[in-house]
Amino acid sequence: MPDSAVYPQSLQRLIGFLSRLPGIGRRTAERLALALLEWPEEDLRHFGEHLARLRQEVKTCALCGNLSDEETCAICRSPGRQVDTLCVVETAAQIPVFEKSGCYRGLYHVLGGRIAPLQGKGPEDLTIGALRRRLEQGGIQELILAMSPDVEGEATAAFLAGEFAGLGVRITRIASGVPVGADLSYADAATLASALGGRHAMR
Repeated sequence: MPDSAVYPQSLQRLIGFLSRLPGIGRRTAERLALALLEWPEEDLRHFGEHLARLRQEVKTCALCGNLSDEETCAICRSPGRQVDTLCVVETAAQIPVFEKSGCYRGLYHVLGGRIAPLQGKGPEDLTIGALRRRLEQGGIQELILAMSPDVEGEATAAFLAGEFAGLGVRITRIASGVPVGADLSYADAATLASALGGRHAMR
């Protein structure tokens, strides 16, 4: 029986939206939509208001590119961070994974992706210029390249290592612990801690 004969139009639309979320299949989207239907009216209204304001309230940190509700993120504002170490990640979604590992206390720089020619993404599409400016300001002693260990990630790390080789900064790459081809966004804290602990110099 088609969905149109099972669910009302409004519920079908909600299922369609939910199924667009990563990791959410059609059946899971249906269960979530039906669960939302059982929420009190007040909770549903607050949920809808938060969704409507999400893009306005969540900003990009002006310093590192992390997600924030202020001009700069909590990590960049924290006085307890090691300001001489900078970890370069592909996306802001990877930062919480590093933070949960509990083994890194430095700063971050969000690259905005990785070099992927087949997808039409080159160095000019990433925040490499902003990264260079941060390094040229001085104070950074180690640059950790934490790209995912797949073809595009390795190519991006190699490009960055060559790009900043002459700045007098120690450049390292996260090592063992992360399976080849894995996306760091889904790595567990223990695995990531092992990769950070075993990082090696690139230049």
